[in-house]
Amino acid sequence: MLEALADQPRAAQLLTRALESDRVAHAYAFIGPPGSGRTSAAKAFAAALVCAKGGCGACRDCRLAATGQHPDVHLIVPTPPPSNPKGTPLIRLDQIHELERKASLRPLMAARKVFIIDDAERMTPDSPQAFLKTLEEPPARTVIIIVLPTARALPATILSRCQRVRFVPHDDGAAAESVTAVLALLEEVRAGGGEVLLRRSQRIERAKAEALVDGLWRLARDLLLAASGAPATLLTAPDRGAAIVRESARWTTDELLGVIRLCREARDGLLRNVSPGLTMEVLLSRVALRAA
Repeated sequence: MLEALADQPRAAQLLTRALESDRVAHAYAFIGPPGSGRTSAAKAFAAALVCAKGGCGACRDCRLAATGQHPDVHLIVPTPPPSNPKGTPLIRLDQIHELERKASLRPLMAARKVFIIDDAERMTPDSPQAFLKTLEEPPARTVIIIVLPTARALPATILSRCQRVRFVPHDDGAAAESVTAVLALLEEVRAGGGEVLLRRSQRIERAKAEALVDGLWRLARDLLLAASGAPATLLTAPDRGAAIVRESARWTTDELLGVIRLCREARDGLLRNVSPGLTMEVLLSRVALRAA
């Protein structure tokens, strides 16, 4: 587990202390952006919870957990509807009911059962309320780990019943790449107009839409810094400092604050499963074409 949390010292300290003191909460919320290692950490923590030695990495329980075959470790992920394999992946009510059923049973091998709900923000609207019942009356010897990007992604009634574990973003250059990608996309849409906007918005995957929204959010922040005369070293993409300074001249402070608000609304819409294509079409039309 410590290896999986090597670059998340606060999370490692909290979870290690829980294991060593045997004061494990019945539910955890692993909160952090995609790529921060939150899901890998959830799986490693689950392995430690079912291991009699707290995660030795060598016993049968650890080996089975590592390969996803442990009968007491269950992973719930978004799936498309059975009637449409190409439909939007979501965590559906029947998956929550199945979790409740399995949680009511005794562990098969270990002292505990562990349920990991990955991308928990993609629950259907009726799922959180059903899930809340399980959190309010947790079955004995059961630990639930929900993995999500922000605390706002689920109702406060859910998060209030979980021990929160924060994961910080990795400094791996992805943020700078996202800003560079958005700068190029803005120029492309400005040059090509509505035709390019529609082409770039159609059939866009949700993960790519989320990355572009986050990139635009960071770019708006960088434009505010550039407009105030901040050094390039403070920018998300310092090597694009000159382009960011030129771009900042197109905007007023109020307009950039408006872009940040639009990004927040777009991100919330994606969390509520609004179409990624529609989200990007609206966002780009309001941002790129406005500043053309």
